[in-house]
Amino acid sequence: MSTIAFQVQDMSCGHCVKSITAAVKAADPQADVRVDLAAHRVEIDAAASSAATLQSAIREAGFTPEPA
Repeated sequence: MSTIAFQVQDMSCGHCVKSITAAVKAADPQADVRVDLAAHRVEIDAAASSAATLQSAIREAGFTPEPA
């Protein structure tokens, strides 16, 4: 597994965390997702997806992830 991190500045609440986690899990069901809401940081231990795939999944959920 590789760890991929994003800064998601427009993530502001628990619902955002759930939406991002669901989007990542839809793209990579085996991924381990850790979210630090206060730091606006999402870390993903990806099992099978690339950073671009995960970034796209988060973007499609309505957020603006930037590589961290």
